[in-house]
Amino acid sequence: MGLFSTLNFIINHPLNKNYKAAALLRFLFWQLNTRLNKYPIIYSFTEKSKLIVGKGMTGATGNYYCGLHEFEDMSFLLHFLRPEDLFIDIGANVGSYTILASAHVGAQSISFEPHPATFKRLMDNIRINNIIDKVIPYNEGLGNSETNLFFTDKLDTANYIIERENTDTIKVNVSKLDSKITSLNKTTLLKMDVEGYEKFVIEGGLSVFKNENLKAMIVELNNTSEKYGYKPVDLHNIIMGLGFAPYSYNPFKRNLMQIDFPGNYNTIYIRDINFVTDRIKKAEKVKILNNIY
Repeated sequence: MGLFSTLNFIINHPLNKNYKAAALLRFLFWQLNTRLNKYPIIYSFTEKSKLIVGKGMTGATGNYYCGLHEFEDMSFLLHFLRPEDLFIDIGANVGSYTILASAHVGAQSISFEPHPATFKRLMDNIRINNIIDKVIPYNEGLGNSETNLFFTDKLDTANYIIERENTDTIKVNVSKLDSKITSLNKTTLLKMDVEGYEKFVIEGGLSVFKNENLKAMIVELNNTSEKYGYKPVDLHNIIMGLGFAPYSYNPFKRNLMQIDFPGNYNTIYIRDINFVTDRIKKAEKVKILNNIY
């Protein structure tokens, strides 16, 4: 993302709309900090959580600029989850969603991140939030078989499974979700961001994806799936076949609206709309960057 696009994203973000000057100051501070300080910083992510942010950590930096980088999806998590619930984070990266689920809400999390250096950052965020007892982290990828695969090494949040080894790849362990989660007896939210590999994750986790306790999912849809031989609409149809429907979410109004095929971006899929709607309407308010909603 270029400078103009970044600044446009920051000042038009819903949580910055009434605080544009403060948002630009955060951006300027971060640019200065990365030039003078080679070390990451720890900042207050929410009132109940912290996040470590370093140079080149795209998603985490977006949280620093905007409070919640992925506003609708992260707000949905905060409004939907309860301390007694389970959150499954597939493609956890440095753990932004895991931290919201387990440090802010207090839910249990099971988190999967295959890249060793990124997994270390995930573990650092788990430790800084003192939630070791709430998170089961796996330094593994997920797919439809138990195997080893090659993974790109230098694309930050966009690293993905690749067919052949080259100078910019590493070998990672890949497991089936059903081998890691043998029962699902809690109300569950799942987030899946695996750069096009979602279809194979579902094939290796059908028992989890068919379980009625899985009430909602946040799934990335984009054209990266085409390198694995299928299109976003194919993934959408697979998810619909599991009993889910796509929704948009307005966090300020706490309103869910069913949509048609959502396009190429993160989408909230819901299986039990009455249950989910009741949850979000009754959730405690959250405060992010002086916004209370």
